[in-house]
Amino acid sequence: LVLRTQPATMSLSKFVTTGLRRVSSSRAPLAVRAFSSVPAGAGVTSHSSWQCHDSVHFVRDDETGLRGIIAIHDTLLGPALGGCRLWTYQNESDAISDVLRLSRGMTFKASCANLDLGGGKAVILGPAPEDPAKRAALFQRFGEFVESLGGKYITAEDVGTSTTDMVAVRAHTNNVRGLPLEHDGSGDPSPITARGTFLGMLAAVEHRLGQKDLSGLKVLVQGVGHVGIHLVEMCRDSGAQVFVADRNQAAVQEAVDKFGAQSIPVASVSSADVDVYAPCALGGALTSRSVQELRCRVVAGAANNQLLNEAINIQLKQRGILYAPDYVINAGGLINVSLEGPDYPNLSDELERRLDGIPSTLRQIFERASADAFLTESEAAYQIARERLEAAAQKRGAKKSTW
Repeated sequence: LVLRTQPATMSLSKFVTTGLRRVSSSRAPLAVRAFSSVPAGAGVTSHSSWQCHDSVHFVRDDETGLRGIIAIHDTLLGPALGGCRLWTYQNESDAISDVLRLSRGMTFKASCANLDLGGGKAVILGPAPEDPAKRAALFQRFGEFVESLGGKYITAEDVGTSTTDMVAVRAHTNNVRGLPLEHDGSGDPSPITARGTFLGMLAAVEHRLGQKDLSGLKVLVQGVGHVGIHLVEMCRDSGAQVFVADRNQAAVQEAVDKFGAQSIPVASVSSADVDVYAPCALGGALTSRSVQELRCRVVAGAANNQLLNEAINIQLKQRGILYAPDYVINAGGLINVSLEGPDYPNLSDELERRLDGIPSTLRQIFERASADAFLTESEAAYQIARERLEAAAQKRGAKKSTW
């Protein structure tokens, strides 16, 4: 297994002079495998956010076909917890960009959710082996790598991975969450993520539209996967007329058949005549062009990185559209796995209490943004997250001041 590590505190010139040491690709125990720094040109330094990260790690195992990246953004509040995403990227640069962006979002998510956790993320470059045994071997090797980080990073289920994969990871490390209930885990986090998103949506609707439920409102859920389908049900039960859009027609049909949702083409999402738009697919749904077409008054969904860039929130505010920052509203899954352990079945009251913190934090964000004509909801969320991080840095005597 080959591991390359890039600490964020090293300068580019240091990388150039350090270079690569010879690394072993043997199957020796991980503890004796050689480590090396990432050389200049490896792709990380071209991404602006890498400098805010504690470290970025690359891993490759030729025997299992594992190629992955772990980004540890911040550990001031606790170990960096973030899911392991398996995705077939166009190139390694896209994978780096994704993992850096996602890990940074996890820091803010944990901070705004008042959890004693830092932010990290892992991506495995697909496709994964189709054979179950080979796939399990790949994730077992990934678990060895996670264990080598000494508890600084805790992995979990994410897009493209499953609880079964996490069981394979656990063969070599305890630094894993998102396990099945029979393995002292919390099971599928999707319903909890949906629940937190729904509570956040209600807070946004109350702030922008002045009503406490969704009665008579039209809600569009884009992406009716594991989280989206639960959100559809909750919106329907709250009295909303629900519309769905997804490239997966089987998923759309399930929402139509089970919950009476109405389907619309994906191409028509941005111009749909609805009150609430809930992006629940992959990120980047809100672009400069799509925002100009929006007819909704609230954007509140479970997808990560919904804004193509931060300037999009300015456009939303200029158009009078309230935005619920994604890493705040979709924190339910993180809250859920933070409670994993043998006592998880007895912590339902604590889980609900922590989920109630999502709408509470969103109300603070909306109030700050409403009081300042030049402050967006994203910036207000960042302020709240940063305030907790700065307090932790001061308490620990850490010099970090940029996130």
